[in-house]
Amino acid sequence: MSTTAHAPEKPRRQLRIPSFSVQILLGLVLGVLLGWVALEMGQTADGAENWLTVTLTTIGSSFVNLLKAVVPPLVFTAIVASIANLRGVTNGARLAGQTLLWFAITALVAVAIGIALGLVMQPGANAAVDTADAAAPSRTGSWLDFLKGLIPLNFLGLETSSSLVTDPGGAVTGVTTAPSFNVLQLIVIALVVGVAALKVGAKAEPFLTFNASLLAVVQKVLWWIIRLAPLGTIGLVGKAIATYGWSSLANLGTFVVAIYVGLALVLFVVYPVLLRTHGLSIGRYFKGAWPAIQLAFVSRSSIGTMPVTQAVTHKNLGVPQAYASFAVPLGSTTKMDGCAAIYPAIAAIFVAQFFGVDLAVTDYLLIAFVSVVGSAATAGLTGATVMLTLTLSTLGLPLEGVGLLLAVDAILDMGRTAVNVAGQVLVPVIVSKREGILDVAKYESADAENLFADDEPVDGTAGTAGPDAGRREEDLVDVR
Repeated sequence: MSTTAHAPEKPRRQLRIPSFSVQILLGLVLGVLLGWVALEMGQTADGAENWLTVTLTTIGSSFVNLLKAVVPPLVFTAIVASIANLRGVTNGARLAGQTLLWFAITALVAVAIGIALGLVMQPGANAAVDTADAAAPSRTGSWLDFLKGLIPLNFLGLETSSSLVTDPGGAVTGVTTAPSFNVLQLIVIALVVGVAALKVGAKAEPFLTFNASLLAVVQKVLWWIIRLAPLGTIGLVGKAIATYGWSSLANLGTFVVAIYVGLALVLFVVYPVLLRTHGLSIGRYFKGAWPAIQLAFVSRSSIGTMPVTQAVTHKNLGVPQAYASFAVPLGSTTKMDGCAAIYPAIAAIFVAQFFGVDLAVTDYLLIAFVSVVGSAATAGLTGATVMLTLTLSTLGLPLEGVGLLLAVDAILDMGRTAVNVAGQVLVPVIVSKREGILDVAKYESADAENLFADDEPVDGTAGTAGPDAGRREEDLVDVR
């Protein structure tokens, strides 16, 4: 009897998909390259954008529109749920007060840095732009408009906007009317509904349960959209380079450098100092928060990044879930160290210097006041035009100065939003540490890998032993 020996079968090699962070970086590199190619191609013979620029624009705008589509239900359900979840936190009122206090402290430090850089680097005096480029923005902000904007026009905060349709020759061919949501009004509505639900008590439990379920569904949909972020990165970055080119950056070089120096000082100096002051590892913070910071840089939307921000704050950095679900949604709509502190401070000084307006000490104090108090006017959406015009109108500076800065706004908004989100993660971590509720062991083991690990049960036992039964322990983000 003979036997035949068989060599052991070699395990098949599985295709390893790059991590989400690597995908974003690859998207950035590819976006820069394609944007450069589109810039070199120039316009078509009839003055229209070339096919590559149109493609990049379509990809980038589609990604942003998908994010905007889920903003209204996300804001409403997240804030209502955050208020309900605050019931489960000991000293919830104290935590809320501490959160707002640290929002203000970090914003004040950020605006002080912005003012200092504006005075030292003199961006308005060193600009190579012409006064002919000055133009008042289509969207403006004032304290009266801000206060009036807090009063909802209807339950959904719906608004309509009209725009003219023109042909390639510039002739008007029609008018389009599109509905839009006032996020600030949605926040007010959600806050009122959330507080009312708590006051109603037991009768509101079915509503709160439904709201939590709806939030989970919306977050799942948003999670699918976020998976497209690397593709959106290619379109957004490529479009920015193809449209604005290098000349705009050169003409406003000092201003751009001043903004990014300010953002870097806040992100890599101020935040680390606060972390070390509270005995927390700087490296672990950045490793845990990096997925949210990176996505914010690409999407330019604090609200669109909110599910990832909340996930890394709780799963990676050890902030209790109940508190994180309150602090992060609140921060995503009001905590804007980049858009509402550094940027308007330097931009206001730029406009004053460009138009030859001397600012007094009281003007700088007004800039600080507007930055700390008026940051909710940005409402977590892309761009900071409303906040800038609010600052300029408060100081009595020409609103036409905004038109000088729009050429580089998309480039700046990436860095601004990244700092916004970094601060939205930082404050809950600091408050949790100060209040003794931070899971320090989880914080010290923070990791940024497996962001998109399979969120389905791995052994088929979900639902048999509680909501987290059968889930992978290493999954960083709960997107159920």
